[in-house]
Amino acid sequence: MAEPTAARATLQYEDDRVRVTRWDFAPGAATGHHVHAYDYVVVPVADGEITALGADGSQTRSPLRTGESYARQAGGAHDVVNSGDAPLAFVEVELKQPPTP
Repeated sequence: MAEPTAARATLQYEDDRVRVTRWDFAPGAATGHHVHAYDYVVVPVADGEITALGADGSQTRSPLRTGESYARQAGGAHDVVNSGDAPLAFVEVELKQPPTP
């Protein structure tokens, strides 16, 4: 099996509290293993399907639909792969520090 190509990440905005990144994936493209230190939200730009590959070998397929958003919790290392047949894009809004009460 060939190594997946890298997804393209484009920083849209960043300050001391939040980072906003647009991810563009060709079919089969992947982010590479990484860990989110704080919670984040995924907002699809186009419909598609991703597979999250956990560091423990787990695989979780998830559809992404425009007009929806997906809250994700910080935690274990994962790699995100475009498991569909078409290009895919989403915007990721990630906290860079714990939320204030």
